[in-house]
Amino acid sequence: MLVSAKEMLEKAAKGGYAVAQININNLEWTKAVLETVEEMRSPVILGVSEGAGKYMGGYKTVVGMVNGLLTELNITVPVALHLDHGSYEGAKKTIEAGFSSVMFDGSHYPIAENIEKTKELVDICNKLGLSLEAEVGSIGGEEDGVVGGGEVASPEECKMIADLGVTMLAAGIGNIHGKYPANWQGLRFDVLEKIKALTGDMPLVLHGGTGIPADMIQKAISLGVAKINVNTECQLSFAAATRKYIEEGKDLEGKGFDPRKLLKPGYEAIKATVREKITLFGSANKA
Repeated sequence: MLVSAKEMLEKAAKGGYAVAQININNLEWTKAVLETVEEMRSPVILGVSEGAGKYMGGYKTVVGMVNGLLTELNITVPVALHLDHGSYEGAKKTIEAGFSSVMFDGSHYPIAENIEKTKELVDICNKLGLSLEAEVGSIGGEEDGVVGGGEVASPEECKMIADLGVTMLAAGIGNIHGKYPANWQGLRFDVLEKIKALTGDMPLVLHGGTGIPADMIQKAISLGVAKINVNTECQLSFAAATRKYIEEGKDLEGKGFDPRKLLKPGYEAIKATVREKITLFGSANKA
């Protein structure tokens, strides 16, 4: 059964660890994540971008797939199904489809409009028992067609959004989507400290978890980050394993590739990546 992310993130914030949000893109991806978190007894948030939802056949299809896997795989750890970087309209559609958690990314709006739209979604999510993530300050890089310039969040604006009653808050602190460039200046912990001071016990979210050094991850967790998003690293590991399998010419047999064999190396690569992240974030055995 899908659950809100609220309880798992509040426990993480108090316990000094972070829950991984692993973005999913297909059946194999989802199965690999769920089997790994069950094995490690870790809660998890399955992230779905609007583009990924469309690719997988629509939000109701995603909900059906995830619920089916939870039952068939006998998953007992807490699992939230979460819209990642959702639009205002996308948030409403995923709520209707049965997602247990949504992110409304209003960071590209003027703060007054971000507040107005976020407040409306807070009211809807509270009535339905869903968790809601908001964002202040855009995350750098590009994810699923959404481009952010890496704007550092205003701590005062973060407090304004947090005071609306959102479940969790994503704030731009120099983090970016995708691979980090060699000249990256690192996370703005001075800004994160100010945001934490103004938002209190609000669980904070770090997007762009791929490629951030382990010591920065640990420091971010110590400053209130309770959810860390991982997407690019899974994409890279999946692609590399699949490419290697094809280049080695396995499973040809004159009939082409068996898709179940073709995708297995990528499936195993995702499991390895998820194990690594859960260990780093400290969420193993926290279910």
